[in-house]
Amino acid sequence: MRYTVLIATLLGVTFMTSHTMAGLDVFVYPSKGQTKDQQELDEFACYKWGKEQTGFDPTQTVQQVAPPPPHGQVIGGAARFAALGAIGGAIGGNAAKGAAIGAAVGGAGGMMSRGRQARNYEAAQQKAQQQYSASLDGYKRAFSACMVGRGYTVS
Repeated sequence: MRYTVLIATLLGVTFMTSHTMAGLDVFVYPSKGQTKDQQELDEFACYKWGKEQTGFDPTQTVQQVAPPPPHGQVIGGAARFAALGAIGGAIGGNAAKGAAIGAAVGGAGGMMSRGRQARNYEAAQQKAQQQYSASLDGYKRAFSACMVGRGYTVS
């Protein structure tokens, strides 16, 4: 029973360590003759410590920003303005001409709005990626400091 718990713990630590280290691009060398098992325990301990120090968990993915709504805005804007244009045109005596002008204005307005949303989406996506990169860099520094403190060479 005692060995079963020990083996289960070591397997869990091995899984967490390999999963945690997979995307870090950090190389750790046991420069004081540490065993593979000891290195895995130390890496897991440093993973936890780095996460506590930085508030960042490298196993989490980048937060995605919600994409802009589909192209319905252009059509919706055109339809709304066409209706208003038709009403205005009917008052002036030419509902078809008013509807055409309204649709053109509404479509152009919808396209401009869509372009603005796309630019805002790209900016938010870029900001999220920069924040993730900065947090990951901080975590790597904390993890590396911990591993060096435990007698490993880290690059």
